[in-house]
Amino acid sequence: MSTKFREGANPMNTKWSRWKTIWTCGFLLIVIVLCDARAASALPTGKVMALPMFARKYGLPCSACHTAWPELNNFGQVFRDNGYQLMNDRDSPIWQNPSYFPISFRITPTWHRETTTNQQLDAVPGSGLGDGVGTLTQAGFDLSGMDLWSGGTLYKNISFILLPSSDSTAVWHFESAFIRFDNLWHSPWLNVKFGRFELDNLISEKRFLFLSANGGLYQIYHFNVPGSINNFGYGDNQIGVELAGHSANSYTRYSVSVLSSNEGGVNFTTDVVPGGSPSNRTYDVNLAFSQAFNAPGPPGESGFGLERVGAFAYIGQRPTNFETELGTQLVGINNKPFYRIGFAGDLSYKNLELMPLFMYGHDNPYLGQFGVPAGSTLPPGAQAPTFYGGFLEAHYYFNPQNVALARFEQINVGQQAIAPSVSGVSGSNGNITAVSFGYRWYPIMFSRAGVALDGEFSRVRTIGQEPESGNGSGFIGNPTAAVWSNSIFFGIDFDF
Repeated sequence: MSTKFREGANPMNTKWSRWKTIWTCGFLLIVIVLCDARAASALPTGKVMALPMFARKYGLPCSACHTAWPELNNFGQVFRDNGYQLMNDRDSPIWQNPSYFPISFRITPTWHRETTTNQQLDAVPGSGLGDGVGTLTQAGFDLSGMDLWSGGTLYKNISFILLPSSDSTAVWHFESAFIRFDNLWHSPWLNVKFGRFELDNLISEKRFLFLSANGGLYQIYHFNVPGSINNFGYGDNQIGVELAGHSANSYTRYSVSVLSSNEGGVNFTTDVVPGGSPSNRTYDVNLAFSQAFNAPGPPGESGFGLERVGAFAYIGQRPTNFETELGTQLVGINNKPFYRIGFAGDLSYKNLELMPLFMYGHDNPYLGQFGVPAGSTLPPGAQAPTFYGGFLEAHYYFNPQNVALARFEQINVGQQAIAPSVSGVSGSNGNITAVSFGYRWYPIMFSRAGVALDGEFSRVRTIGQEPESGNGSGFIGNPTAAVWSNSIFFGIDFDF
């Protein structure tokens, strides 16, 4: 993509206002819908099983639970909401063949290429001076991390998930590990989950179709205003307890989670990531609600499909200082609040699926100041960091084995941690604009295994900061200029 756009016509220009962004998203939505107006077939329900262990257990086809591996259709959502049960005799482990073991492996061999501009590099390679500015390019073959899924039922209405997961160098951690008590008092409205799990997101980052470095995350889920010491990511798994409920068909769903304020840490003093910050001593709350309905089509035509809309709110705290022992950080103290609120949708129009999301984030002023504990005097110009933005993701299903992907994402900083009039930093510092395109082909789709060939291109523009993906050298050459980062990706995603 050329950077030589006429100023004012480029949607990635720093002067692109929030209203222009909103109108652009609306225009793209209308164009996509109109372009599909002549499509005649209904939205296919066939995608590959993300967890073949469940297909093997129940003898179901891959299309029973998925619309694109690993995304769930409504039947798959009901199955998960019921605690990985079909509510029949085959749910109980005692009815399973003794040779059956509920486990699935998933890994993705890849080829990738990333280029990132405005990087601080050595003018003379190898000098170690960091006195130049240039473009960093990395490319080669690699492996994704590996997931070792195990899940199912321990007894009727007692289910579990255990997911040890590694990065590409085989450093392991527990991505998920929980036990769930289902249908308490014989009601689908009362289910309790205990352990480490994904937040009840309407648009899940854990069932993602994009895998590239820049495209393989929702930027808005992990965004914090530059300078913020908040380590929260809405797409990250958290540890705590969740009360959730749903109607019999899962059209109406709610969840309330109480979570440790340690960004998913697995013990009292350290984060889940080796070398991470010490934990907090407070609790966060996540609230989520969604409603689905079948949208009727025009007279004489089939319905548009299942539409789902929802809202969420995350209210939490993070420490501004730590208890120490001989200089070693122990437990977070002097906690200050933050919140994230938003709404999302999963909308269908025949073969087209649209997933819009909007989020607003707000941090306490102390969370925007590194090294300033609560109770100390804030520096001049300190203010509450805020941001707003979202994305529109589209999936077009040519047939059950071929899906085209696209996403446009925009994040704007509402308030910098220090007022620009004091800091001299641009009010757009940290703004992100991202576009991603991809295609997935599923040549193998059966209950024993699944294979998907995935090709993607992503382009991200970040004002004065490294991309959320971490691509680059970690140092910006010109802090007032934009960083452009491209990802090209090809992978073979398989599980068994």
